[in-house]
Amino acid sequence: MIGRIHGKLVEKRPPQIIVDVQGVGYELDVPMSTFYQLPATGAEVSLHTHLVVREDAHQLYGFATEAERHAFRQLLKISGVGARTALSVLSGLSVADLREAVTAQDSGRLVKVPGIGKKTAERLLLELRDKLDAAALATPAAASGDGRAGDIANALVALGYNDREVGWAIKQLPSGLNVADGIRQALKLLSKQ
Repeated sequence: MIGRIHGKLVEKRPPQIIVDVQGVGYELDVPMSTFYQLPATGAEVSLHTHLVVREDAHQLYGFATEAERHAFRQLLKISGVGARTALSVLSGLSVADLREAVTAQDSGRLVKVPGIGKKTAERLLLELRDKLDAAALATPAAASGDGRAGDIANALVALGYNDREVGWAIKQLPSGLNVADGIRQALKLLSKQ
């Protein structure tokens, strides 16, 4: 899996870009929210990535933030939503807007995204209701320069806990814990639930 890419931005053709990494040009599809944040051609760029391997293609998707990649991955888990649809959603809405739409169960915001109809919007709202909580908790921690909450959340999700459980456990943890202790304490809390 390719999780991150860093290199020289060689070409920009929305929604696709090419990043040169040590002489190899990687083609990435990016949401428009990421595209607008890119530096000028020829500058260094660093993106979080998600690799989709299909029978007929390997496609690499790039994101400016971890929250965008997390939202993209949550969208892919929904039945009937592919990478193109997920990219469209993130091109039409920021992660914060998507989170607000899901919290408010506002299908009108999603229907404005090209390619999203009323039924698809309602399915997205239903499926994402409990799935964006861990990203919401990790974002303030990352903004304050402390990525430990995000690391703990990612570890718990990887262990099979859903985002609602992870969000609850992280809220219970005292601040200043290192990642290993945070995971240990969160697991104790979750086992008592």
